[in-house]
Amino acid sequence: MESNLLTDADADEVNQDFSEYVANLQLHMTLQARNLVPSLKQTLVDSRQQLLHQTQAHFEKLVSRQGL
Repeated sequence: MESNLLTDADADEVNQDFSEYVANLQLHMTLQARNLVPSLKQTLVDSRQQLLHQTQAHFEKLVSRQGL
């Protein structure tokens, strides 16, 4: 009868894969956040552009809080 339990090597591989996934997700979220924040150099911000940034940030927040 085969055991359904993970061996230590399998568990380490799963943990490593999960850690790599989390690191890639954090990098992606950081890069996305940079795109969502308006530049400080702009003196006049177009209201349509500001609305777009707010909408994107709100959407990203909603998506990130949903379960898989």
